[in-house]
Formats: sequence, C-alpha cells, structure tokens
Amino acid sequence: MSVLEQIDRILLTAAVVLVLAAGLLLLVRIWRGPSMLDRAISLDVIAALIIAGLGAKSAVALDSFYFPIMLVLAFLGFTGSVGIARFIAVRDRPAVTVPTRGAPGPDTGETKEGPQ
Repeated sequence: MSVLEQIDRILLTAAVVLVLAAGLLLLVRIWRGPSMLDRAISLDVIAALIIAGLGAKSAVALDSFYFPIMLVLAFLGFTGSVGIARFIAVRDRPAVTVPTRGAPGPDTGETKEGPQ
C-alpha cells in the first residue's frame, strides 16, 4: 500500500468517526431538545449525516451505487425541512390587532389570527 492510499484510508476512517460522533450528539439533542424546533432541526441534520455516511461508504468501496440514493435522501430531507418550517411558521404566527370603528384609544381592538 502506498503512502497516498494510507493517507486516504486514514482520512476516510476519520470522516466515519466524525459522522458517528455527530450522530450521537444529534441523538442527545433530539432526546433533550428544549423545543420541537430543535428536535426537527436535529432530524434534518441526521438526514444530512446519513447522506455523508453513504458518501463515505461509497468512497471506501470505490462504488458509485449510493449516489442516486443520496440524491433521493437529500430531496426528502429538503422537502421535510420546508414542511416543518411552514408548519412552525403557521403555528407561531403572531396575533394581529384590528382596530374597531368608532372606538377611541389604542386599547380598543379585537385580536384575530392572521390569514389562514
């Protein structure tokens, strides 16, 4: 084995170890996350870590079989994060104050939710 192959193998091993460590930390964030948004972001990052792990496996095996799978996972991760963002944006929409006619003062107004 040449020096370049040894360096390549060491770097790939380090990449796999870092992906596994990041996965463990993300599992802790999912378990202890103070809000639902933290958990959702952690799940999205885990999808990215799965893609990175498949890329590392593909590099170790010198096989391009996993590239279409990585592309589909990236698309699913993107659409999932957009869906979560839209859900949280609707759920956390601030209340809109609509002033009533003929009533003086800033405190008179009814609160309504934003557009549906």
